[in-house]
Amino acid sequence: MKEQFSKKYLDELTYEIVGAAIEVHKSMGGGLLESLYHQCMKEELKIRKINFSSELKIPVLYKGKELNVDFRCDLFVENCLIVELKAVNEMHPLFEAQLLTYMKLLKAPKGILINFNCTNIFSEGQKTFVNDYFRKLPSI
Repeated sequence: MKEQFSKKYLDELTYEIVGAAIEVHKSMGGGLLESLYHQCMKEELKIRKINFSSELKIPVLYKGKELNVDFRCDLFVENCLIVELKAVNEMHPLFEAQLLTYMKLLKAPKGILINFNCTNIFSEGQKTFVNDYFRKLPSI
C-alpha cells in the first residue's frame, strides 16, 4: 500500500485530473476517438506537471507466477491513482469492473473513470472510485 499518500492529497489530485479532463473536453469537444483524448490528457497532465505512466502493463500474479494477461491502464498518475478513459455513448458496468481490477492489482487507493462522450465532464462524464487501500489512509 502507498502509505505516503493521504486522502487529502488524493482528493486534491483527483480535482486536478478532473480539471485536466474538463480542459481537454472544452478544447476538443465531444464525439472524438478515445485514443485522441488519451493523447490530449497526456499533454494536459504534462502542462500541469503531474507525473504519470501511460498504457502501464499491469502484472498479474497467481501463486507466485506471473500470468500472461495483457492488462494496461490508460493512466497511472503519481503512482497512486488510476485513470481510465472512454469515449462511449453508454457507460457499461464492465468499465467499472476493469477500473476496480486495476486498482486492486496496482494497490491504488483511488481511480477515476472519465467518459469524454458527454455534454459536461464534471456532472456526467466522470465517476470516482475508492477501495480498502483508500479507507486505510490518513485523512491529512
